[in-house]
Amino acid sequence: MKIQFDSAKWSQDSEGFWLKIRVKSPAKVKKFVSEMQSKLYDADIKIHREKRSLDANAYFWLLTGKLATKIHIPVKTIYRQYIKDIGDNFEIVPVRDDAKEQWMRNWKSRGIGWVCEDIGKSKLKGYSNIICYYGSSTYNTAQMSRLIDLVVQDCQDQDIETKTPDEIARMEAEYAQADKSV
Repeated sequence: MKIQFDSAKWSQDSEGFWLKIRVKSPAKVKKFVSEMQSKLYDADIKIHREKRSLDANAYFWLLTGKLATKIHIPVKTIYRQYIKDIGDNFEIVPVRDDAKEQWMRNWKSRGIGWVCEDIGKSKLKGYSNIICYYGSSTYNTAQMSRLIDLVVQDCQDQDIETKTPDEIARMEAEYAQADKSV
């Protein structure tokens, strides 16, 4: 279950230490608590980021296509390089040496932006570290903004027309707002 909250408090009583959160969807939480089993659960708390918009994605691909035409490099090659330049969009995974080729094929089969590379031997004997980049289909608004910034800069360097910084900021704000209303 995934929930959103905007405020938190803590308390302590004879049963233990409690984290209380003010949730956005109480019905979902009530259902979960009523069906909860006596097991240990994991919670991963992080700052909420809106998912990227389809329009931002379309703008990225439009510019990437123009750039590819201008510099004679395949669109997929440009895209995969940008994926590696984003930051905070990868995991480093130790994979058994005898399984790494299959691992890498499986990872890459998720889409053209799902890039992975062998970055060398792991501390674990018989393992290699594989850096696995997530494709842009998983990006939040901040990551998608960085992806667009990369292609905009490269297009401007090649004298390819792009939207003005104000237009891009307005577009991203509108998309983020539209994502919130979904």
